[in-house]
Amino acid sequence: MRRSTPIRVAIPAIGVDSGLMRLGLKRNGTLQVPPNGFPAGWFTGAPTPGEKGPAVIAGHVRWSGRAGVFARLAWLKPGDTIVVTRQDRSDAVFRVTRVRQYPKSTFPSAAVYGDLDHAGLRLITCGGLDDRSNKYEANIVVFADLVA
Repeated sequence: MRRSTPIRVAIPAIGVDSGLMRLGLKRNGTLQVPPNGFPAGWFTGAPTPGEKGPAVIAGHVRWSGRAGVFARLAWLKPGDTIVVTRQDRSDAVFRVTRVRQYPKSTFPSAAVYGDLDHAGLRLITCGGLDDRSNKYEANIVVFADLVA
């Protein structure tokens, strides 16, 4: 697919239907996160969903004590469908291949952001809540490949 800005993401299996905002990098080189629990955000430094390479969409699992846009992201399983609507009115349809949780201290940047020989999608949120500190110690990453 040609480059086209993503404007919406839908994940029927977990009831997600969200607009998308643009995300860049923080000064320390890490991915910006959306300023609120909704909407999700697309990383502008990566390919657009449907282009060759790994497109990246991030969203909160919780925000201000409430469920965020990606509250149920960890529930996804291989075979589930993700639909990204693009500005050119086309839909990029992806199929989940795997869902993983990684400690924030050993986040697999190469696996998430590295080159691909096909169009892929990475969805990212927090996971691994530490009940004592009430902080998330991990990230949930959903890997998906373009199917239509």
